[in-house]
Amino acid sequence: MKVINFMGRRRMAALFSVILILVSLGSLATRQLNWGLDFTGGTLVEVHYSESADLNAIRGILDSSGYSGAIVVSFGTDRDVLIRLPKGYSDKEGAELLTTLQQSFAGSVELRRIEFVGPQVGDELREQGGLAMLLALGLVMLYIAFRFQFKFAVGAVVALVHDVIITLGFFSLSGMEFDLTVLAALLAVIGYSLNDTIVVSDRIRENFRKIRRAEPVEVINISLTETLGRTLVTSLTTLLVLAALALFGGEMINGFAIALIVGVAVGTYSSIYVAANTLLLMGVSKEDLMIPVKEGGDQEDLTP
Repeated sequence: MKVINFMGRRRMAALFSVILILVSLGSLATRQLNWGLDFTGGTLVEVHYSESADLNAIRGILDSSGYSGAIVVSFGTDRDVLIRLPKGYSDKEGAELLTTLQQSFAGSVELRRIEFVGPQVGDELREQGGLAMLLALGLVMLYIAFRFQFKFAVGAVVALVHDVIITLGFFSLSGMEFDLTVLAALLAVIGYSLNDTIVVSDRIRENFRKIRRAEPVEVINISLTETLGRTLVTSLTTLLVLAALALFGGEMINGFAIALIVGVAVGTYSSIYVAANTLLLMGVSKEDLMIPVKEGGDQEDLTP
């Protein structure tokens, strides 16, 4: 097997990651996120048209009628339409909106539901979502520290934080709406990236115990090469499904699919470079992963 020298490019990869993180943090600090109705509060109106609805025409009608900032998307079929009114509109104004739509449409327009989300609820969702993400990262660190070793836990959490910040930065730079579905995608990214990192960490630990005379850089290169096939196959098949969702799944789950596409791509990169690079920076060695000798017994010889 030809061993790929991944760690030979670790400084270039570290510089690339630092640039991406700085750009993401800068965008989050200046542009922030385009918070969706789930976080800002507003009115959600679902209507059913007797015939196919023209979304562009509906947007034009709403803009000309004073409903600026309204978001209009298909909901299930081309006759079901979901309208999101920004903060400042009450549920009463949402009912008045139905009359405006009916007057400009030859067929019938049926009101299915009106939901009002207050700004206080939006603030609570934002805080709870952030706490859920921090809790997930903390539990991940505890699990890997118990399952492997503390240096591996730090490497895994650094990789996860790296993935989350860059994904958030993408949404900040692109201006795409950040709602609860995107938050759910971020939590899924944490799970996906963690799975990749654990597979790589397990192989690194195994090779440190088997290959006694190799340097840490060489052991990590061998481990990454051995897991590369599995990593690429898993990532590519996942990206194919997500691309299909983004293209054909409709506007309702577009943000969810895009967030996962960015997260899976960045997570695949971080499981190869960020986590392993952090291990080298912390000075991982075979002594960190030696099997403890039982009192009165001999150390098992694992040398091939």
